[in-house]
Order: sequence, then structure tokens, then C-alpha cells
Amino acid sequence: MTDRSAIEWTQATWNPVTGCDRISPGCQHCYALTLAKRLKAMGQAKYQTDGRPPTSGPGFGVAVHPQVLGEPLAWRMPRRIFVCSMADLFHARVPEAFIARVFAVMAATPQHTYQVLTKRPGRMARLLNGDAFPDQVYRRAATHGLTSLTWPLSNLWLGTSVEDQQRADQRIPLLLAAPAAIRFLSCEPLLGRIDLALAICQQTAPAYGRGLSRTTVHLGDCCRNALYAAELHWIIAGGESGPGHRPVDPAWVRFLRDQATATEVAFFFEQWGGRTPGAGGRLLDGRTWDQYPVRGHSGEAGW
Repeated sequence: MTDRSAIEWTQATWNPVTGCDRISPGCQHCYALTLAKRLKAMGQAKYQTDGRPPTSGPGFGVAVHPQVLGEPLAWRMPRRIFVCSMADLFHARVPEAFIARVFAVMAATPQHTYQVLTKRPGRMARLLNGDAFPDQVYRRAATHGLTSLTWPLSNLWLGTSVEDQQRADQRIPLLLAAPAAIRFLSCEPLLGRIDLALAICQQTAPAYGRGLSRTTVHLGDCCRNALYAAELHWIIAGGESGPGHRPVDPAWVRFLRDQATATEVAFFFEQWGGRTPGAGGRLLDGRTWDQYPVRGHSGEAGW
């Protein structure tokens, strides 16, 4: 059985982990938290762990599900898979050994493209830059028939959620410190104007080992040079949907799009938002923006 997704930018979801805790303004109307409560009431086995009321809720406590780890191994047709659409894989309560098992399945199924999105890029960077973690992944992947491991995984896209400038300043440098074939941002729900060059230039990327050095891009550099140097490949933007949704300013969306197009970074606009998903449509200045990333910046990259 495949877990087909209604999310515009992916094709399937895979949830070996469920549950999370709200940590920033973008989490205020978390769709996964609301859905988990409903799934718990329906008796769904994966959603019977409750989270702490101040930050989580019924059915949304962090839980791991080893019984579904093998699902992508049975999916022969290549597809884009959003990993942990109902969780944050890098939540502190997800054991490192279990994250390695998730990575091992991704390594053993190169026919698929995996999309991992986190609000905790610091832990992600620390794990992926450590010497021990790739070794754990290889040992686990060998049980699935893998004979060699390329690091970082060529079929893995790593992303972080940034809803405003503060979160962009905090999280983008941590994402850039993580080894990845493709790096992306989810600016959804977009709650303010985000200057990507400012987030990249003002911050000093932490050193997490394995060949990383502490470097700073000077504020005088232009947006184009900053984004090229950053190796950022994809930007997803969108408004918020659901009761009490916070409206998105079209100027914020256009500013992100213009930064992306100026630097040949792929841009995907998911929705304007509204009381229901898709209520405001997807057109931005008379067209849809459905670009996907390719590795590196060259020629028609992202178009």
C-alpha cells in the first residue's frame, strides 16, 4: 500500500515517526497536531501517544514505529517521499539509532527521492557531520543489501522551516552546515518578509566537524553571490490555511520569488491559504510556480 499525499510538492508520505512539539510561531496552527487528534479518536494505532498539552496534544506525542520502516523497500516505482510529514525526524526524543535506521532505508532505495523537513536543523547538522552516524547508517543499510555508501545521500533533500526573518536567521545557517545533495526551505506558513541574503550574510555558520570551517559571508556581498555560495536549491512558499489562518502579504511572496529567480534557485508556490487548503488558489502574478531543484547551479537549474 502506498501513502499518497495531497501535499502539492511531494508524491507520497512515510511516517516512521509521529508526533512533535510546537517551538515557534509557525507551529501555532499545526495541521499535523489537528490531524493527529482526529486519528487518535478514530483508533489509529500510530496516534495513541499523547503529547504535553502546552506544546503538543492528543495523539501527537513523539512515537517511533519500526513496523513501517520497510514500506519504501516495497515501493518499486520511483517517487518523491516526504519523510515524517506528521513529525520532526530530528526531535530530541527520537533516538539517534532510530534516525540511522530511517537513513538506512533511504540509502537502500536509491530509486526514490526523499524530502526531510525539520525545525531542528542544529541536531540534524550535528548528527550528519559526526563520524559515527554514517557508520551506523551503513551497517543498517547493509542488512537491506547495500554494498557501499555515498555520503551525503544523493537521493536525500534536507530542508528547514522558516516562517519569518528571525527563524530564517536562526535556522538557515544550521541547514547550510549539514551535508546534503539538495537543501531547501519551507516558508510556509509565511508570516513575514524574509531576506535570504540577510539570513545568510549576518550569521556565522557553526563548525560541526568533518571539514567544516567557521566562515562568514560579508554583508557587502550581493544576494546572488550569497545564495550561490550557500548552495541553497529550493524555496517553497505559501500562506496558512484553516480556521483562524493568518493572511500572507503578496509582497512577501514576491520578494522570495524574486530572490529565487535572480539566483536560479527553484521556487514553488503552494497556496495563498484561507479557511480551507487551496481556498485562495495557487496563482502568483498570473501563473503557477512549480519548480523543482536540480543539484548545483548551472544552466537551467531549478527551471
